[in-house]
Amino acid sequence: MNKSLIESMDINIGLIGLGYVGTGVFNLIQHQKEYISKKIGKDLKIVAVAEKNIGAKKDYLKKYKDIKFTENAYELINDENIDIIVELIGGLDPAYEFIISSLKNGKYVVTANKDLMAVRGGNIFEEAEKNNVDILFEASVGGGIPIIGPLKTSLACNNITKIVGIVNGTTNFILTKMKDASLSFEKALKMAQDLGYAEANPASDIEGKDSANKLAILASIAFNSRVHYDDVYREGIGKITSFDIQYADEIGYAIKLLAIGSEENGRINVRVHPSLIPKSHILASIKDTYNAVYFYGNYVGEIMSFGKGAGDKPTASSVVGDIISIARNYDRNHKKKIFGCTCFTSKPIMPFIQTTNKFYMLIDVIDKPGVLAKIAKVFGDYQVSIQSMIQKQIETCDNARLIFITHNTINKNLNESIEKIKKLDVVSEILNIIRVEDLEKPN
Repeated sequence: MNKSLIESMDINIGLIGLGYVGTGVFNLIQHQKEYISKKIGKDLKIVAVAEKNIGAKKDYLKKYKDIKFTENAYELINDENIDIIVELIGGLDPAYEFIISSLKNGKYVVTANKDLMAVRGGNIFEEAEKNNVDILFEASVGGGIPIIGPLKTSLACNNITKIVGIVNGTTNFILTKMKDASLSFEKALKMAQDLGYAEANPASDIEGKDSANKLAILASIAFNSRVHYDDVYREGIGKITSFDIQYADEIGYAIKLLAIGSEENGRINVRVHPSLIPKSHILASIKDTYNAVYFYGNYVGEIMSFGKGAGDKPTASSVVGDIISIARNYDRNHKKKIFGCTCFTSKPIMPFIQTTNKFYMLIDVIDKPGVLAKIAKVFGDYQVSIQSMIQKQIETCDNARLIFITHNTINKNLNESIEKIKKLDVVSEILNIIRVEDLEKPN
């Protein structure tokens, strides 16, 4: 085989970011180079790396002398010999500028950047379309779990009507430890931080922002209509207490932070919030840092993807999988879309206040006759129907603790009834309100 033919089989990669995930991608390509080559008939070759803190990568510079290392990402973006740019610095800027410039230069792009794809994905796809190339982003949702690729390929013939997912490993770890180790929220969070599962500032995870970004991406693909981060209703897990975990368990539920997307009568409902789910459902068994995404398709039925949702190796696996998807049939002279943007419709987002949910409510009241009648009257006035009520004994002798589970109720009605109940002289405190998801199959 002549030299020029061998060279034509190389897929030249420019890697922007040699941090936690970038290092994982770099090492995976180097270690699996021969194995990948046998699978796709082409060599993946990292020819250049851009890293702002290149001084911290002295070992790489010494070991890989045939690879160009630079602090300037545009040296990769403007290099005509590079076929694929892999962006792994995260955040909105300058990642957005790097990706747009790469697409304008006719390069394919692979990213794990969930924030960017959730907020500016529409603009990025438009630029890719103009230049007849593509951006792949499997690792932006679920780490090493294949979700986006299957939605765009093997599940593409299905009308996906609902997505339910545990897509944040940090919050799932915290809720698992609160249940299995009887820890408070604060102690479970501290454990997650000590083990490196949670950041020093865990707000993105705890407040549901990370899950909302991922849901925006998944919903856009599943429902073929652009969904942005700001479209997603969001509640975090900061108000979940040991009492909630205990009481939920007693009545047959587990508490999980769920990302839920559904299409109903041509409108999209997207929300992230803690939920009581039946202990019998498979999602209730997903523990620690594991993620799982549950789909409902009109032909495939129910299907679930499960695995490690984060980490350098699982995420690197997804990133390199996207690189392979581009490389398999890569032709420098005839570029084309791999998957393309699947948002070919424009469906309205349902105002969350108009949607319906079942609710768990934990309320401390003064223990005297007539309390239930007063609360029931307010619920009745706002068309909130109660499915069940349990009274719990608490240490304060003159108080009682009530657990309510409602039937499906319009969120607006529930909110208005709660504002009235707070003002009742028999109510000491509304401790928590959590949505209940029975996770029944869509019609």
